[in-house]
Amino acid sequence: MVFFRSVTALSKLRSRLGQQSSLRDSVRWIQTQSSTDLELRSQLAELIPEQQERLKKLKADYGKVQLGNITVDMVIGGMRGMTGLLWETSLLDPDEGIRFRGLSIPECQKVLPAAKPGGEPLPEGLLWLLLTGKVPSKEQVDALSKELRTRAVVPDYVYKAIDALPITAHPMTQFTTGVMALQVESEFQKAYEKGIHKSKYWEPTFEDSLSLIARVPVVAAYIYRRIFKDGKVKQIDDSLDYGANFSHMLGFDDPKVYELMRLYVTIHSDHEGGNVSAHTGHLVASALSDPYLSFAAALNGLAGPLHGLANQEVLLWIKSVVDEVGENATTQQLKDYVWQTLKSGKVVPGFGHGVLRKTDPRYTCQREFALKHMPDDPLFQLVSKLYEVVPPILTELGKVKNPWPNVDAHSGVLLNHFGLTEARYFTVLFGVSRSIGIGSQLIWDRALGLPLERPKSVTMESLENFCKKAASS
Repeated sequence: MVFFRSVTALSKLRSRLGQQSSLRDSVRWIQTQSSTDLELRSQLAELIPEQQERLKKLKADYGKVQLGNITVDMVIGGMRGMTGLLWETSLLDPDEGIRFRGLSIPECQKVLPAAKPGGEPLPEGLLWLLLTGKVPSKEQVDALSKELRTRAVVPDYVYKAIDALPITAHPMTQFTTGVMALQVESEFQKAYEKGIHKSKYWEPTFEDSLSLIARVPVVAAYIYRRIFKDGKVKQIDDSLDYGANFSHMLGFDDPKVYELMRLYVTIHSDHEGGNVSAHTGHLVASALSDPYLSFAAALNGLAGPLHGLANQEVLLWIKSVVDEVGENATTQQLKDYVWQTLKSGKVVPGFGHGVLRKTDPRYTCQREFALKHMPDDPLFQLVSKLYEVVPPILTELGKVKNPWPNVDAHSGVLLNHFGLTEARYFTVLFGVSRSIGIGSQLIWDRALGLPLERPKSVTMESLENFCKKAASS
């Protein structure tokens, strides 16, 4: 488990702790241990006291250690690069990509239980990993999958709230509305109103978070069927796991789509705490808003074009390439179209990342899925060509720190291949996935007693005065 993103600051902290090798060994040990206990809540009840003490000791012993310097550029530039959040469930390294509790995506694909030998990891397994730091057994994942199915009951008033919106409302608007309607049953809100000791906050938060994670695929599938399939709803199947059930309720029962949805949900679940949706969920929850309110706020951030809505924009842009130059475009035709996009003042969606400085590992694993299951798909072949064409152009442009493709560059093409062609809906899939990461961290926020988030803001005048004073001293 790693606390901070800043490589320089982390190395300083580790040197003071003097425990770098032993810490790494202990992390690897806990990740590979499996308990015989099939119940997730009891696992957390055992882990939380030791982590509370760990945080308490860290604060007492090293609370004054500086993690880096804040520059004016950072203040003006959206706090980019500032190390200022505790996010236990995942860490994003600029060069290595995302790690879930220390495990890379290829490692997760290798060690997390799958529905079939050699298959994609089950999202329930990642949920267990994010919450406990341990790789679960297949029996534990099956037990958790069963529990999530029992929680996946959506009250009628949720559907009525969604139905009150025009069918033309964006799917993310309908999705957020559904999540807000689910909030009526918040266990945390009820417990807080009755009076609950803060040391127990994590318990109703756990109940809300697991119920939220269980219910959002049902709500999301209802919205898809309402908008695109004449409102003909498909019920949950008690024989299927989380990812396969989501695919089934959407109306896709091809085993390959089951595998795609398992992979999709897993790799989109978490991406450390600094991205808009994760940070928003954390921020709102820090005010002791319940998981439903917090996640609804996160979804509104996810719906922005610079965040989750990008997966919609990518497929639409790729289809515009096809309309302009055809599926079998030459390299030169693609170069010309990319330059045309850039010169019109637009960006090439799906390329670049706020933190990563290499090809997104989430892009790579999706590419591997495509090579395995749909190598001859024309749009996949076009995406492969763009992988060769776009980065050199962005590098030549000189304004992009990371010219490489991110997760959004590939996901839409996979979904489109198997018949989920409605690009306006793609961000809802992202939202369902992100419930796992945000919900997991929220439980730990409560367990660790993390405080109300309240950074300091400044005016331009105060910045100017500060810099003038610094320059003259």
